[in-house]
Amino acid sequence: MNGFEGLRVLSLESRRAAELAKLISNYGGVPVSAPSMREVPLESNHEALAYAAKLFAGEFDQVIFMTGVGARALLAVVETKYPREEYVSALQRVKIVARGPKPVAALRDIGITATLTVPEPNTWREILSTLDDAGRNDEGMRLGGARVAVQEYGVSNTEFLSELSKRGAIVTGVPVYQWALPDDLGPLQAAIRALIDGNVDVVLFTTSVQAVHLFQVAAEMGLEDRVRKALRQIAIVSIGPTTSEELQRQGIPADFEPIHPKMGYLVKEAAERAGDILRHKQEGLRKALK
Repeated sequence: MNGFEGLRVLSLESRRAAELAKLISNYGGVPVSAPSMREVPLESNHEALAYAAKLFAGEFDQVIFMTGVGARALLAVVETKYPREEYVSALQRVKIVARGPKPVAALRDIGITATLTVPEPNTWREILSTLDDAGRNDEGMRLGGARVAVQEYGVSNTEFLSELSKRGAIVTGVPVYQWALPDDLGPLQAAIRALIDGNVDVVLFTTSVQAVHLFQVAAEMGLEDRVRKALRQIAIVSIGPTTSEELQRQGIPADFEPIHPKMGYLVKEAAERAGDILRHKQEGLRKALK
């Protein structure tokens, strides 16, 4: 199978919805777009400003940047009270850990070079293993006793923060932005109905929050169990391990992840593999009904 060949592909992407829909169409699919989230600033920036004050006072040894958008948003908050030059100078005095290329690029824009860059698939587990390896060779990177600030994003990753603490780090979470449901729930509600009516063949999840919001809205509609049943009968594609973990928590295992956690790979590999996944699942259903 070289393309979707007319399969109906649900995308829950919001910010890059049009781009993803075009990719789906280019591979022969019929895109069904249902934005599932919107990015909103926190009502209060007290945590971010408190982080900046501690950073200027030399109270951190390491700062971990989880996302490029979050790194830029944090800068914007800090600049409401402090000059950018002071913030950059303070960051240059600590060890900087970047979770992949996007925070690396955001930091580079303000003249900061990451001390450590976490490799793909860029999950919190890779952050821990990268820090563990670095700490064996560099005393300044050891977590035991280190004062560590973590730029958070979306839902706080309590498991990651807990693992840092278990290694002896003194951890400060720095929430910068969070995810909310879209203002218009109509497209997402329509997608949920399409799922349970059997009018979707493939679902692409590009972040774990999409799974959370899909089931949240389905529950509010009284359709959570029916959505879960419908998803088990179609192709479920996850962008990477963090998203797959959330799907697993929701009782829906992903059928596969692309070789790289990027949108282009996601759609290309979904187009190549979705037909076989659907046939396999349909055969399983037929056998179960015999």
